[in-house]
Amino acid sequence: MKIVNFINGKWTSTDDLQMIPVVNPANGEQLAMVPLSTKKHVDDAVAAAKKAQKQWALVPAPKRADFLYEIGFKLKEKKEYLAQILTKEMGKVIEEARGEVQEGIDMALYMAGEGRRLFGETTPSELADKFAMSVRAPIGVVGLITPWNFPIAIATWKSFPAIVAGNTFVWKPSIETPLMAYEMAKIFEEVGLPNGVANIVFGTGPTVGTAMVEHPDVKVISFTGSNATGSKVAELGGKHLKKVSLEMGGKNAVIVMDDANLQLAVEGIIWSAFGTAGQRCTACSRVIVHKDVKAELEERLVSALSDITIGDGLNPDVNVGPVINKAALEKINHYVQIGKKEGATLLAGGKVLTTPPFDKGFYFEPTIFTNVKNDMIIAQEEIFGPVVSIIEVSSLEEAIEVNNSVKFGLSSSIFSQDVNKIFKAQRDLDTGIVYVNAGTTGAEIHLPFGGTKGTGNGHRDSGQAALDVYTEWKSIYVDYSGKLQRAQIDT
Repeated sequence: MKIVNFINGKWTSTDDLQMIPVVNPANGEQLAMVPLSTKKHVDDAVAAAKKAQKQWALVPAPKRADFLYEIGFKLKEKKEYLAQILTKEMGKVIEEARGEVQEGIDMALYMAGEGRRLFGETTPSELADKFAMSVRAPIGVVGLITPWNFPIAIATWKSFPAIVAGNTFVWKPSIETPLMAYEMAKIFEEVGLPNGVANIVFGTGPTVGTAMVEHPDVKVISFTGSNATGSKVAELGGKHLKKVSLEMGGKNAVIVMDDANLQLAVEGIIWSAFGTAGQRCTACSRVIVHKDVKAELEERLVSALSDITIGDGLNPDVNVGPVINKAALEKINHYVQIGKKEGATLLAGGKVLTTPPFDKGFYFEPTIFTNVKNDMIIAQEEIFGPVVSIIEVSSLEEAIEVNNSVKFGLSSSIFSQDVNKIFKAQRDLDTGIVYVNAGTTGAEIHLPFGGTKGTGNGHRDSGQAALDVYTEWKSIYVDYSGKLQRAQIDT
């Protein structure tokens, strides 16, 4: 199978381009070939998007929303088919893949509702016979750069609010997981989305991504990915005076207090640390535990690992699938070796799996370090794999201080039965998302998603807050006095 770009409602020829294989990380099977597009393809896509946006902005928002309803229904109709493809190209287990497609369905229906709720404000004027209001206005062409770990969910967080707000978009998916973008393009085509509203260009970040960020007709860039790349996007986007929305890394922690329900805490830690093989920006990579329950928690965690089955995510009995590729495997192993050298105690796991049936894929054992000091590299840097570090504390105040000591601020969690501790924690934890008696994952689409510090730059995906990325506020004054009124001068 050969994937091609989707530009101006048409599947464009990529016969003259270099193609690279898309590989199933569970078994090395080649799934497709994806093109490495050039700046010219970006230029063509942006031109199509710019032309289409003038007419698309004139379509009433509730009518734009009708397309999102149809997209949502198509996603629902194809849910199992899409989940199977998602698992094959990304590796996450089928149950999680179904959940991710459901997230796209939910986002379509939620943002379709916003077609009738693109609210502004009316406000009294300070002058007689004058009316004042604010409205949301579309910005134009937006550029979307999405990662491989959530190839459909994150794309819908970005594209659906852009569509309903009256923008058009050019989307660069990850070349690791292009099949979901290819399937989304088919759905855009099936529902009759006007030509040029949705454009998909496959290729690398340095070529396609840079061309998007530098293009003068792309007014907004929404990026999810690594901090290193996000910093470059911000720098380049700022140089061109673009609105740039960044969602980057995390070093998320579960706090377990001495009064916690330990069995519930174990379930939350295992799910948020090892689900998606730890390849979530919200994954739990630190457990900050009170000294009085540390030993028991560790015993329970190690016991829980015996119930985990590693393998191909299409097998419904598997809990943890592969990591995305060999480079990821090597990076995770590198951090595990660092943890050993730093003096952390390896409690469980710590190995690349290389014997059959794992020899053709990219598998790493769920790994737990204990006796981790807060200043260790494995406690501070994002590993993006199934590795968790246990850090001991003596109080809630110390737990919050340790949680807040990292450069990221995406997600945090506390397990406690004390309402006073819970309210102090949710106030003082400096992350964009806080969970109480749950793990660090599980965001819902109707609330803002994003974080503080090195995780982002103040914008949010998902929820109504996403509309702020894809709209500009316009203030409108209507003077029906029949005379010149000079605002503050004449009040």
